[in-house]
Amino acid sequence: MAAALTHDVLEQARRGEPEALTLIYQSLAGQVTGYLTARGVEDPDGTAQEVFLTVFSRLAEVTGGVDGLRRFTFSVAHARMVDATRARARAPYVVEYDAGADPRLEPSPQDALLDQLESSHLSGVLDSIASEQRECILLRVVAGMSVDETAEILGKTAGAVKQLQRRGLLAMRRSLEEAGEHA
Repeated sequence: MAAALTHDVLEQARRGEPEALTLIYQSLAGQVTGYLTARGVEDPDGTAQEVFLTVFSRLAEVTGGVDGLRRFTFSVAHARMVDATRARARAPYVVEYDAGADPRLEPSPQDALLDQLESSHLSGVLDSIASEQRECILLRVVAGMSVDETAEILGKTAGAVKQLQRRGLLAMRRSLEEAGEHA
């Protein structure tokens, strides 16, 4: 492909003729992209586009004919590769947060309760507490409602909901402890 490049094509490109610019791009883009790929640039196609934007904007500075154009193009490609490598080295390594792998976390009381809700034993414990307490705990813990939302649903004040939840959890705890002693 590079054989299609001539001194006349280079002169036409310097005058901004689109066909000549296209011919230069088609002749060199594959090699530039291959070079950038081999050098480990994350986005070789995008970086190659940047290379040609620079080359086309500075065609007047190119000396040495077609060989000079090739040298200039690859010197720009090399500079972009160095820039990309430096930018990657400066960028922080981003890792997705995995709460399951974080040893600092302990299960919340809500998580523990939800895990236990899956067992039929806990369902019996829920049945053993007062119906208002059970409803409050189910709305707060299982449904994830806020204190105010739960208060609105139950027709109570926020303070009353907090007390119902506290008393219900304590009653459940006593019931679970008693069941553990009898097991």
